[in-house]
Amino acid sequence: MSGSGAPATGAVAGAGGLRVAVVAASWHTQVMDGLLDGARRALADSLAKVVLIRVPGTFELPVAASRLAASGEVDAIVALGVVIRGGTPHFDYVCSAATDGLTSVSVRTGVPVGFGVLTCDDDAQALDRAGLPGSKEDKGYEAAQAALATAVALRHLPRR
Repeated sequence: MSGSGAPATGAVAGAGGLRVAVVAASWHTQVMDGLLDGARRALADSLAKVVLIRVPGTFELPVAASRLAASGEVDAIVALGVVIRGGTPHFDYVCSAATDGLTSVSVRTGVPVGFGVLTCDDDAQALDRAGLPGSKEDKGYEAAQAALATAVALRHLPRR
């Protein structure tokens, strides 16, 4: 984890009033609580309007994001999840499905999706990225900030 080169945190200029859906998995409660808190702080800093949707796991994030994007009710989506490597290929399948699915939603609909899915080898790595006290990074905040900045950048371009 480098963390170097990350944009500064703080309000995203021009993001006030944007409608943002946060779609969050339910696994790994402690890590998810940190990611959600970070995303909420970033959205509050920028005065965005927020709706929260919970799904069972990271695998379910793309279908929820797809439905939200298709609704026309949101300007951006923040997807939050955690996948910890285990002893089977399940990790690879879930990570690939979530990444490909969320990318597809964004490209297909033109609605920015902030990618806040942690794909970690162990719990310690996830905790270090969760934005909790003592964490080195705050990926929930970063994902929300990325979704907002992209929505602002694309604001004046037509959707498909």
